[in-house]
Formats: sequence, C-alpha cells, structure tokens
Amino acid sequence: MSDIILKVENLSKQYRLGVIGTGTVKDDLKRWWYGVRGKPDPFQKIGEENDRTAKAKSNYVWALKDINFEVKQGEVLGIIGKNGAGKSTLLKILSKITSPTTGCVKSKGTVASLLEVGTGFHAELTGRENIYLNGAILGMTKKEIASKIDEIIEFSGCERYIDTPVKRYSSGMTVRLAFAVAAFLEPDILIIDEVLAVGDAEFQKKAIGKMQDISRGGGRTVLFVSHNMAAVKKLCTRAVILENGIVTYKGEVNKVVEKYLSNDSENNFIYENNDFDITKSSIKSIKVFTSTGGKIHDFNEDLEVQIEVYCNQEIKQAAVSYQILNFDNIPVIHELILSQEVEFGKKKGFFKLTSKIRKIKLYQGVYKLNVYFADNYTKVKLDEKIEVCYFDIINKNKRPYYWQAGSAIYKEDHTSWQLSYKE
Repeated sequence: MSDIILKVENLSKQYRLGVIGTGTVKDDLKRWWYGVRGKPDPFQKIGEENDRTAKAKSNYVWALKDINFEVKQGEVLGIIGKNGAGKSTLLKILSKITSPTTGCVKSKGTVASLLEVGTGFHAELTGRENIYLNGAILGMTKKEIASKIDEIIEFSGCERYIDTPVKRYSSGMTVRLAFAVAAFLEPDILIIDEVLAVGDAEFQKKAIGKMQDISRGGGRTVLFVSHNMAAVKKLCTRAVILENGIVTYKGEVNKVVEKYLSNDSENNFIYENNDFDITKSSIKSIKVFTSTGGKIHDFNEDLEVQIEVYCNQEIKQAAVSYQILNFDNIPVIHELILSQEVEFGKKKGFFKLTSKIRKIKLYQGVYKLNVYFADNYTKVKLDEKIEVCYFDIINKNKRPYYWQAGSAIYKEDHTSWQLSYKE
C-alpha cells in the first residue's frame, strides 16, 4: 500500500437540479433534523442516475455514484467518458475545490490542478506574479520558485508577455503558462482536464512529453482527462471509463480505450438520415456489410460499404468517397467513385452505390467511416457524415500478422463498385 498515492473510496456527489438548496423551508428543516440525529440525508435516497439525455423524474441527481479506484506513485491514469459523464466533477473533488456527498479521497503530497483556462490565475497580476502566486499556493518558498522561473517561462513560450497582466493573454497563452507552472513546480499529483485542447499542436506535443517526463523520470502522478484517445493511449498506462457518473470499466489503457470506442458505437452500426430533406442533394443512408452480418468483421474477408445518395437535380460530376478510420481517427483506407466511372447523379432520384473491398486485412480493433458526397465539377461539398458505422475487426482464423492492432492495412485486390437507381 506504500506506493498508493491516491485512493478514492465509495465517492459520490449529489446535486439538486434547477435551484440552490433544497427549495423549501420544510425540506431544509427535514434535512437539519436528520443531521442532528446522526442519520443520513433523506434526499440522498431519491437521486437519479446522471443521464443527461433523459428527462428528469426527480429534483436530485447523482453526478458521481460509488466511485472506487487507486493510483500508484508515478502512474498516469486516464479518465475518459462522454460530455456530462462526471469527469470534471470528479477532478474538482480530487482537487478539493468541492466536497463529496459521501465517500472519501485519501492522498499524499501536494496536488496541482489545471481544470480550465486560467485556473488559479489572477487576471490583474502579470504572468511572472502569477507564477509566484501559484508556487506559494503549492507550499513552495520564493527561493524555490525563483530557481525554476526561467524554465517555466521558456517552456510556456510567453517570455515577451511575461510582465503583462494575464487578462490580456489569449486563451492559448494562458493555457501554456498555466501548464508550465503546474508541471515545473513539481506537485506530487498533477490533475489535467481537457484544457490542453486549447493549445496548438506544437504545444500539445510538448505538454505530453513533459507529462511523460514528470511521471517516468520524476516519479510524479498524473491524472489526465481528454477526448483525444490517441493522447490518452500515448500518455497513460491505465484508464477508467466514466458513464453517467459511474465507473463502468477500468484497466490497461489500450483495452479501456477500445472498450470505450466499441461501446460508443453499438447503436451506430448503420446510419440512416432521419432528417432527410428532398430539397437538397444529400446522403440518405450508409451500411457496412461484414463477414458476420453484424458489427463484427473477420480479418482477410470481403467487406462491403453501401452508400445511398439523393440528388434533387442533375449533378454535373457527382463524386462519392469514404474513409475507414482506426480508433485513433487516422484514415487507413480512402475509396472514391466518380460519375465518369459509374454513371450516377445525372438526374433526380436515389442512387445506391456499393463498394466491395476484397480480402481486406484491417488489423484487430474498432473502425468507423467518414463519408463525403460532392460535385467534383464545381468542387462543392454537398453532404458529409463523420464518424459513423462503427465496426470491429477480429482475427477469427488466427492469421499471422506483425503490426500493432489498428495501425495498418494491406489490400490484395482492387475495390469494385456497383450501382442501382430508383426515382
């Protein structure tokens, strides 16, 4: 247990929807009367699960419910989940910004948090003054901060504006400086929310490299929340999935990310345009026909993609294309069909295009499609559907291959296209 630096036990957080407090004097008195008798809050019994997509039936909601996990010293833990899953609430409790309703958090050492742009910064103070302020909050002496201030300023890239009030910084500059302060002042536990998404690509790369250095080289612990699965996989060793305020899965990072993306795709295997508008040329439906007939496809088997488009008028040079992306959102296949090759789009109506890729060797993992419909003559994009029709590749027959899962593709034969039409 000595290497456990953070332990979360039966952590729950309840909120009342709509207003602050219990809403009535009667409810306040009831809560007070239960409290003086040492009984649990009566309103904790009636809270609902934190499903933001469902209509509320109660005035109380559990933002978090019975969260349990441990983090070892020097470990980088990824926390992933959809918007509204409870990630930010969890980090605010871990940072001691807010308190839990039930349960507890046990930690060792200092904690630094970067939860939103400008966290812990005073807008009227300069960048330099804010570095000293943040260091003092972390319990460092002025001498200790001064010994690192040059590194902080250089890493942030804000040297020219370091003596300018932070209120005049852009959001990107603020994040750069805030991250540099949090990282170089060497807290025992560093908590990072999605704020790095505000920075540019170069800074994100630097930030991830720095987090790797402070965890592996410095033995410090990092909790990292992001919707960028590639960054989570690159940085983290373990991860947990939060869904509606509940931890639904935890373990080794690659397995957790694949589980998260697979769960996210369960209702997204076939795309149907429910808001179809006959006044516009658009994509009507997209279907993936796998070797199993469901969302599972076998390695080295034929794969079909069927795309139905609607033309509300003649399109001079219709073009349909699709990308197959791996779970890092990296395209591994791109297929294109033009009306010069298979005549479609020359009149009003529905055109169903079927693309067949023979013996496709996509490696094990979760995949999805980006689909595009355009007029190649005018270069006008008529419609697009992004990240639809998820499916899983498995290696049922255990054919040998030598690349990392989801990272490569090998095609033996060319892709063929077929067309059908109806008015």
